[in-house]
Amino acid sequence: MSFKKMLFTIALGVFLAAQPAMAAIPGNLPDFTGIVSEEGRAVVHISTTQTIREAVGGVPEQLQGDPFFEFFKRFAPPQLRERKVGSLGSGFIISPDGYVLTNAHVVARADQITVSLTDKREFKARLVGSDARTDIALLKIQADRLPVVRLGRSADLKVGEWVLAIGSPFGFDNTVTSGIVSALNRLLPDETYTPFIQTDAAVNPGNSGGPLFNLKGEVVGINSQIFSQSGGFMGISFAIPIDTAMEITAQLKAKGKVSRSMIGVMIQDMSRELAASFGLSSPAGALISQVGQGGPAMKAGLRSGDVVLKVNATPVNTGADLQRAVTALPPGSRLTVELWRDNARKTLTLVTEELKEEDPRLAAREYRGRQDPGAREDPAANRLGLVVGELSPQQLSRLGIRYGLVVRGVRGLAAKAGLTAGDVIIGVGARDLTSLKDWDAAVSHAQKAGALALKVQRQGQTLFLALPMTEKEE
Repeated sequence: MSFKKMLFTIALGVFLAAQPAMAAIPGNLPDFTGIVSEEGRAVVHISTTQTIREAVGGVPEQLQGDPFFEFFKRFAPPQLRERKVGSLGSGFIISPDGYVLTNAHVVARADQITVSLTDKREFKARLVGSDARTDIALLKIQADRLPVVRLGRSADLKVGEWVLAIGSPFGFDNTVTSGIVSALNRLLPDETYTPFIQTDAAVNPGNSGGPLFNLKGEVVGINSQIFSQSGGFMGISFAIPIDTAMEITAQLKAKGKVSRSMIGVMIQDMSRELAASFGLSSPAGALISQVGQGGPAMKAGLRSGDVVLKVNATPVNTGADLQRAVTALPPGSRLTVELWRDNARKTLTLVTEELKEEDPRLAAREYRGRQDPGAREDPAANRLGLVVGELSPQQLSRLGIRYGLVVRGVRGLAAKAGLTAGDVIIGVGARDLTSLKDWDAAVSHAQKAGALALKVQRQGQTLFLALPMTEKEE
């Protein structure tokens, strides 16, 4: 071996030794043909029709200035016209006697539901029940000895695992796409009931309600949503975990609806700044921003500003964790809640009640008053970028609070914290403000803590915002 060749060999060996270890690359990609032929028989196409009634006719617009307008108005009233609109989706058979799972939004407001099998048979379906919060619907068709899917466990899924979607995108029956699990327990805005499975399997309109399979041919999810800026697939799709879906299905099959628990609070996630202002070392927990009158939480003694850390000994890291832990229980369940209050841990016990409908939002009552004579700019407010003003008794009464400071102007630190003009500061931390003196004392004390946890009323809702006392260095 020549000297130059030996040097190259040594250098290559050093280079390879310095590289991170890589997983072995399989000789062949996964073969999905067996899953498609065996399990695909139980995937169905769902079509719906809905009758929409709309007013048409009446007095022609060009006659409305005519002397005979009243005549035409009286004898040519608007007519109701009916028209049919349809939608398409997917589903899958979970029992030989004809129970079918799909998405609630696929069959919402449908007058007629038709389920088409791969052998070209069609059946009129009955809606057994649906749950909008988890987007699950259970259908029943009159048939027997039907092919069924095999159900897996979504709890066993791992990020990077291969998955397969079968459905009817744009009406193209039994279309097969594949990808990997991109993320687990993904929470979407306004979707706190479902910890979605995120995949990059191509899902398009019409795939909704179809199954997501693992490599064993087991259903691990129900394809439900996509993230898109164009209306079509852009590499991110979301599926409802089959574990969640089957819990809902059991209730729908038994009584046609889902019963959930509630404790009567409005919650928000903790940020690092909020955690520091409450004296917590980490931003884990669910911050209670508002407690409903007469609900289980109020009866048990929970307060606005409490931070829930555990429910029945299970850690709560986010607001969604708390909501899922509570709603998963049947009404009347006993809950032990560990919370953080006044820089100490505290334990309370409460009994849940049934959630009968969406938590009612308070009516939007935004402060829109004229320049308040109590508005002031003090040195502390200037340093924080806040200009605040006291509210009149009439304004306090209209907002339903005992005392508050309306935000008249924001800049700097206050603007970065998310405060906006019109917000009403009603407390600091878990304590309500009662006077300007309280506000000044809280600002002074916060100089040591490094941040203020402001309790703010905004358009009828209560939330906490963390206001840092100093500018962070980038």
